[in-house]
Amino acid sequence: MNSSLGQYIELYESQAGLIREHSAEALEGPRAEALRVLKGASLPRPDSDNYENCDLAAMLAPDYGLNLNDVSIAVNPLATFRCDVPVTSATPMLTVNDTFATPADPSLLPKGAYAGSLRSFAATHPGIVRRYYATVADINNPVVALDTLFCRDGLLLYLPRGAKVEKPLQLVNILQAGASLMAVRRMLVIMEEDSEAKLLVCDHTQRDDIDFLSLQTVEIWAGRNARFDLYDLEESSRRTSRISALYLHQEEGSRVTVDGMTLYNGTTRNEYHCRLAGEHAELKLYGMAISDRERRLSTYSRIEHAVPRCHSDELFKHAADEDARCAFTGRIVVAEGAEKTEAYQACRNLLGGDRARVQARPELEIYNDDVKCSHGCAFGQLDPMQVFYMRTRGVSEEQAKLLLRQAFMADIIDAVSIPGLRDRLYMLVERRFAGREAACASCMTHESSCHE
Repeated sequence: MNSSLGQYIELYESQAGLIREHSAEALEGPRAEALRVLKGASLPRPDSDNYENCDLAAMLAPDYGLNLNDVSIAVNPLATFRCDVPVTSATPMLTVNDTFATPADPSLLPKGAYAGSLRSFAATHPGIVRRYYATVADINNPVVALDTLFCRDGLLLYLPRGAKVEKPLQLVNILQAGASLMAVRRMLVIMEEDSEAKLLVCDHTQRDDIDFLSLQTVEIWAGRNARFDLYDLEESSRRTSRISALYLHQEEGSRVTVDGMTLYNGTTRNEYHCRLAGEHAELKLYGMAISDRERRLSTYSRIEHAVPRCHSDELFKHAADEDARCAFTGRIVVAEGAEKTEAYQACRNLLGGDRARVQARPELEIYNDDVKCSHGCAFGQLDPMQVFYMRTRGVSEEQAKLLLRQAFMADIIDAVSIPGLRDRLYMLVERRFAGREAACASCMTHESSCHE
């Protein structure tokens, strides 16, 4: 067992009663298995398979505090959270560190639907939570096991059969504390048959002088013919680390889009584990990252086509400059018998200088012949001829490079189906490439947020 994990095992064993006190009974069942896994686990080395550029042991080693007593931390989003991301809901949901604070406006939700505290829903609907919680995510993943061990609250989005949320929902995750802190976050999304929803999640750090770690597990169950879009936007700080593991299960005819966008960060590890388990399921898995200075980003994806006649599109893009380090490993697995599969994967990378580094490894594992699959990656720098052409049209060199970098990310942004968010993302990407600091720290007026 790694010493980084050992400190958390000792903490749990000494504070298990306190964790149960601030949780719900329906969340308790998986903790024993999570503890067993962690006691026998060892964290992968940073040079091991799928962990290039990612040292989980180092990320978990600091002596972060955990708010196990649920001490209230004052956050006034209207006064202290000023974000250039559009407000897509009448009342954005709010999580402060790892405690759910503000639920969705009930008027946005159809009858029987719920968007709010996982802990509260687990207390009132324990049967539903036990049916789905910790069943999509793999408890043998140390990241999931650690999250499950300390999880006390989070977001639960539940849509019963046929329920459709017309207006996109928004969750704002805020990191705020006076000392170094680890926030243990959980998201459980349950989309029953024929349900539809779109969710924007924004991660923000309000203190750039404090060390934070966001440990997150996301579980998504997409039932038959369900439609779900998840847009995940990270705008944190250079002293913020994030470890996120997303698990997706898709039933027959479901259509899911997952779009992860890192604009500002410190050190980030994102994992995507997706399983297409019903015929005619469709998945779009996209991601982009803009990295500079000494920022670190590691991405691992695994898309499993378990049954015939499913379709997946995967595209990740990185723009790295200065001393940034990015790594991507993407694996598509087509199981035996999953004929008529269509699966496409691409990773494209733009290097802004000689010191920046991006590692990319696309992989295909195919166990039958009747498929259409492709994978590939590309590396490059801005084309000087394109810059020269734009300068001959009166565009300055600086502006030409800015426009070309923005165009590089266009197909990731265009995949966003929320018009207000898509338009604002173009502005945020332009600001980011122009070298401005995080919007949530530098924006001067809350009115700059826009309503769709």
